[in-house]
Amino acid sequence: MDNLAHSLVGAWMAEAGLKRKTPLATVTLVVGANLPDIDGLTMLAGSDTSLLLRRGLTHGVIAVVVLPWLLAGAVMLGDRYLRRRRHPEKEPARFWPLLALSYLSVLSHPLLDWMNTYGVRVLMPFDGRWFYGDAIFIIDPWMWLLAGAAVVMADARARWSIGGWLLLGVATTGLIVSTELAPLPVKLLWLVGIAAVVFLRVRGIRSLPVERVATVCGIALFLYLVAMFAGSRLAERQVTEWLRQRGTEPERIMAGPLPANPFKRDVIALVPSRYEFVEVDWLTGDSGRFRISHPSLPREEPGPIVEAALEAPEVKGFVNWLRFPTYRVEEQGDGYRVILQDVRYSRTRNGIGTAVVELDRQLRPR
Repeated sequence: MDNLAHSLVGAWMAEAGLKRKTPLATVTLVVGANLPDIDGLTMLAGSDTSLLLRRGLTHGVIAVVVLPWLLAGAVMLGDRYLRRRRHPEKEPARFWPLLALSYLSVLSHPLLDWMNTYGVRVLMPFDGRWFYGDAIFIIDPWMWLLAGAAVVMADARARWSIGGWLLLGVATTGLIVSTELAPLPVKLLWLVGIAAVVFLRVRGIRSLPVERVATVCGIALFLYLVAMFAGSRLAERQVTEWLRQRGTEPERIMAGPLPANPFKRDVIALVPSRYEFVEVDWLTGDSGRFRISHPSLPREEPGPIVEAALEAPEVKGFVNWLRFPTYRVEEQGDGYRVILQDVRYSRTRNGIGTAVVELDRQLRPR
């Protein structure tokens, strides 16, 4: 998930009662909710190196055990040498409550990352397999809204914080309203949600306890995540049956969410020798619920040329990340140009999900 979503989930946990009687709980929860993304520094070594390392070690089982101890220790040091030196009258932080909060927030990160189509390698470093929930788009505004409502109520008090939240609300609203991917009912629902947050902040902040609002929003967020997960499984079953009625038996299938629209799924089905792409829209009638969203793509077993391209060191990370691969070989005068693609992303985003390897006639990378 995007780091705004991770941060808001951490802040929501604080407002739901976890910051009560625990100094520095909020900063611990917000930092911990983002901490596994320290592997983002691998981008400095190049995009393929980043693909090889991202959502691996820092999202795996050992990191989930070790990172909370490092976080709690760092917060305790900050409390001792920064916070309490400036404000010695304040209550000192306590290690064990902070450690418990660190575990909770750090664990939330790979759990949310697992819920999208990118996936996460939760068994690293023991096993490099990817696990996918296929439930939430990597940027999900409904998570922002549900996790952020109580945070806005609690934090939007000073002028600078009110201005920041207003700016964020305008930006996200413009994103939702302007996109063609969200139908009119979804846009209206978003506007109603934003209006409700504004009303709670302006009129209800004195009459409604923030913890109560956070609890209600947390229950709604949990139900939303469960519904999105169940919706993807339902779409997989429906498209599998739909393809069977058309005489095709899927070998593998993925129902991925679309941005901002919880009522649609983008389905990739691997059938013998090709990929089929089906869009499921539950807001339409039965006759139009399923439609072919993209021409089918061939899926052939890689031959010697493709195998040589897959072994090229400059695409090691990309090959490790592939889930639904397809290959295209273009013969050139002095060699071959091999285009490797993951059809999860290469159909709709120029350059994303695609890598190119140049080989000479001896199938050596150039």
